[in-house]
Amino acid sequence: MTHFMFAGTNKTVLDRYMRLAIPNDESHATYVWVDGTGENLRSKTRKLHFVPKTPGEVPEWSFDGSTTGQAEGSNSDVYLRPVAIYRDPFRLVEDKLVLCETFRHNKKPTETNHRRQCLDVMTWAANTRPWFGMEQEYILLDTDKPPTGLAQEWLPGPYESLLLLWRWSQQGLRPRRCGSPLRACFYAGINISGENAESMPAQWEFQVGPCKGISIGDDLWMARTCCTASLKTSALSSL
Repeated sequence: MTHFMFAGTNKTVLDRYMRLAIPNDESHATYVWVDGTGENLRSKTRKLHFVPKTPGEVPEWSFDGSTTGQAEGSNSDVYLRPVAIYRDPFRLVEDKLVLCETFRHNKKPTETNHRRQCLDVMTWAANTRPWFGMEQEYILLDTDKPPTGLAQEWLPGPYESLLLLWRWSQQGLRPRRCGSPLRACFYAGINISGENAESMPAQWEFQVGPCKGISIGDDLWMARTCCTASLKTSALSSL
């Protein structure tokens, strides 16, 4: 689950403050990184006295890695190194989402910083100009956790679930809404090429790419960030 500021807030109250004017030549940068699980995303935000255009302009930052499973408590500094920058579809104006790699106190990559090794491979293979496309499937969940649009009492026991989900898919059941992640990705500048419903009720997918080299991983992780955060504003979550 991505840790963003929008979960559990009143959207009317939130919108009032999000519309407040920001001084010229100032911005917020939300640093996003993969935590110690290798799957979940974390974020933290800082104010900048300029508007960054490239990840190299965004200063490195740090956090307590013992809270994210990326460091021991006795030496818990973990450093965030910006590697990709996107427009922020949630704060708008000149604010940015910044994808980061994580490094331990000795400046060596953390165990879940797989991007560093991937970048080495992509650099080695740069003359072949590798292109990639990826699909991301997910299931929309209501706040009480059944798939969107299906009542809790319809959920079967564990041994019947696969059969019943297959029956639902044959009936063409689809969730009520799912457009917000795609729009958020478009605004952010992610190379997302489309979306479609899948066979299971409330199951959707989006496609990222074609992308060159390491940008496929950057865009996919940031698309997951936008997907999770945008669904939270609609009282939905994803699996």
